[in-house]
Amino acid sequence: MATTDHVDVLIVGAGLSGVGAACHLIRHCPEKTYAVFEARDAIGGTWDLFRYPGVRSDSDMFTLGYSFRPWSDPTALADGPSIRDYVRDTAREYGVTEHIRFQHRVVRADWDSRTARWTVYARRETGEEVAVTCSFLHTCAGYYRYDRGYTPQLPGAERFAGRIVHPQHWPADLEHTGQRVVVVGSGATAVTLVPALAERAAHVTMLQRSPTYILALPARDMAAAALRRVLPKGVVYPVVRWKNILLLTANYQLSRRAPNLVRRLLRRAVRGRLPAGYDLDRHFSPRYNPWDQRLCVVPDGDLFQAIAAGRASVVTDTIDTFTETGLRLASGDELAADVVVTATGLELLALGDAQLTVDGAPIDLANTVAYKGMMLSGVPNFAMTIGYVNASWTLRADLIARYVCRLLTHLDRTGQQVVTPLPPPGDARRPLLDLTAGYVLRGLAALPRQGDRAPWRLPQNYPRDLLLMRYGRLTDAGVRFSRAGRPERSPARA
Repeated sequence: MATTDHVDVLIVGAGLSGVGAACHLIRHCPEKTYAVFEARDAIGGTWDLFRYPGVRSDSDMFTLGYSFRPWSDPTALADGPSIRDYVRDTAREYGVTEHIRFQHRVVRADWDSRTARWTVYARRETGEEVAVTCSFLHTCAGYYRYDRGYTPQLPGAERFAGRIVHPQHWPADLEHTGQRVVVVGSGATAVTLVPALAERAAHVTMLQRSPTYILALPARDMAAAALRRVLPKGVVYPVVRWKNILLLTANYQLSRRAPNLVRRLLRRAVRGRLPAGYDLDRHFSPRYNPWDQRLCVVPDGDLFQAIAAGRASVVTDTIDTFTETGLRLASGDELAADVVVTATGLELLALGDAQLTVDGAPIDLANTVAYKGMMLSGVPNFAMTIGYVNASWTLRADLIARYVCRLLTHLDRTGQQVVTPLPPPGDARRPLLDLTAGYVLRGLAALPRQGDRAPWRLPQNYPRDLLLMRYGRLTDAGVRFSRAGRPERSPARA
């Protein structure tokens, strides 16, 4: 094992969240030493991993971008390479890049209350194990497996003469020009892939078991373009950012309070973009309420344009079996295909699959409760970044990174060394993520829980979180501050 060294803060992950966390440390706690462990060999996280055609954000860059570094490109719904460049440029500008240790996959972290330190073990591609100690551990490793996506059982797949690919690992040599492509799925990845593939494919079919709510938005923010002509650049970004935050919040709140109204509005918007007589009931009328699952956004209605032009189509059915030339459906219909893309979702994975122990006792994440949606009951000096399900991930990542800086400053100012979240009173527990999407439901059992009240409740409301995490008290009923040398008796159970 390599020689152990020590940093004040160890950040796990060099994606959008991890780079942002490091920048906040530099800005607000410049005296703190830090390192970033990244399992892969590149900066960017999701935006470096996903390389499928058309990959882009379905959140606007005024809210997906960092609060401290304005997004200057006129395109609000940006493509993956542009977002990757933005993250890399931010890391370079703030000097984060030289603090990143690539190909360091964290496998275990052990907390010792006597020294108030974590010992974090990482494995390199060579098989070498490296250990460092840190006073505070901040995981920004995302919420899904990077090494594989979710693929359900595909009956008869071995008979198919074409190629079957998953978007999470898009083959660089896949040529789809003039090919018949079937995209299995109807989520954000599928609605991105279909119009992008349809530009060169002979035809693209989106095969879905059930419809998804889809909203067309302009790829460019017209308000931002207008304001840039009359206001200084430094003013435009926060103004448009807050405009979009409030619109997102209002959309979500209205969807929860008046789902039937929002359902009708979304349906009317889709009808106006498709040919007369199109079967909306079958293909674009979900059985669930808006925001029970994440709303899919398509820039400038590109999906509907591809359908209206005849370059793409939607089939709502289930797969009976693959054949040599395509797919036979439960209805008996057959879809001819040269390429099948399984846009069937992700596999949830908390903390990058790292194992935690506290004073020798293993931590079962499912038996912990999230404090302010970022720390775990019974786990000292630890934070994890989990973003919003109803808004841009970075909005919450920014709040968490700033909150960690507040905690570190408070510890130094008070002479304390340890901050440990406590479980909420009572037995009320809820899932951490409030969505009914398949990928969420499949992995919820392995995630921490949340309580039914603040500060253990994650409200999915940025303005409320901003007040709580930026300006709220650090010392409340959900947390205990202490000094080194006080062992935790056992991890608090939910």
